[in-house]
Amino acid sequence: MKALLVLEDGFTLEGKSFTGEFETGGEVIFTTGMTGYQEVLTDPSYYGQMVCMTYPLIGNYGICREDMESAGVHAAALLVKECCKKPSNWRATMSLPAFLKRHEKPGMEGLDTRALTRHLRINGAMRGVISTRELDPRALREKALALPTMQGRNLVPFVAAREPYAWYENAPQKAGFSADGAYAWRGTGLRLLVYDFGIKWNILRRLCEAGFEPLAVPPDFSVQMARASGAQGVFLSNGPGDPATLTREIALVRELIQAFPVTGICLGHQLIGHALGARTEKLKFGHHGCNHPVKDLTTGRIEISSQNHGFHVVLEETPDVEATHVNLNDHTLEGLRHKRLPVMSLQYHPEAAAGPRDGDYLFTRFRETIARAARI
Repeated sequence: MKALLVLEDGFTLEGKSFTGEFETGGEVIFTTGMTGYQEVLTDPSYYGQMVCMTYPLIGNYGICREDMESAGVHAAALLVKECCKKPSNWRATMSLPAFLKRHEKPGMEGLDTRALTRHLRINGAMRGVISTRELDPRALREKALALPTMQGRNLVPFVAAREPYAWYENAPQKAGFSADGAYAWRGTGLRLLVYDFGIKWNILRRLCEAGFEPLAVPPDFSVQMARASGAQGVFLSNGPGDPATLTREIALVRELIQAFPVTGICLGHQLIGHALGARTEKLKFGHHGCNHPVKDLTTGRIEISSQNHGFHVVLEETPDVEATHVNLNDHTLEGLRHKRLPVMSLQYHPEAAAGPRDGDYLFTRFRETIARAARI
């Protein structure tokens, strides 16, 4: 079935559907990971984005139940050169086309993903529409131009936790609180309150492995409720959209920093940056993939990292904050810490299930930061 992709500047590519009829739009980005398409699709940070995979063959190992990063598919669409319809993998439970159809998300193949990636690198990420129903490029361009831009969009409410939950036995479990707001911790590690703005499940898995007992809570979980819960530290998760729009969350993080040791990844890092007086800017085409070089300024060590973000933190007139990590491709900030308070954060993903594990030690660093503050 023929399909068209049209970007807001009129750039057009022809392909075909491997999931049936569709018409949808969103910000079009590319990711350089050779593997990890399932993790990309189920990562809530990709909400509202149509993702182009730069590796030419996608779907060859199918879909594996254990590799989900959330309960559903959040990317608006998947764009590939060639989709493998019959996977070869003993762990696979279904094919990529069947998975997308189950979650009612479109998949498009046969388009020139190299041309699309090059166009986005030169001109920046932009809005686009894909369709099997409307094949007039001018009409689709008008629809793309009518879509909201990623700047100024608060997408957290679409993916964030709506009620608290614990994480154990590799799954979310209902969490119960007493009348005074205290939580009955199981005693399996440092008591960590995790603000879920659209968290990847592998972050929760790695927190458990690193010696934490995570309790996930919604973004509006107050400081008073956090104190009553008995938590020893706070973790701020990844999530989608423009961090500058989260004014209530930034105000909350500013309070949390005064009450707890605080750490964060991706959107959590950006919220910490805002709370400490920094600002965020939109990147031209974002950082998406598993091969981004990062330098740890505290050790001089070079790491290969997994990344997924369209905004970055800019430190200006923040004398109490120092950079700990920097991206070696474009020298943007990848990590920070406060000079006096037990606060640190990372822009990239040290927990990436489908990516490199060079930054995995940072979960231990998180634990040490919170343990020192708690005098354990």
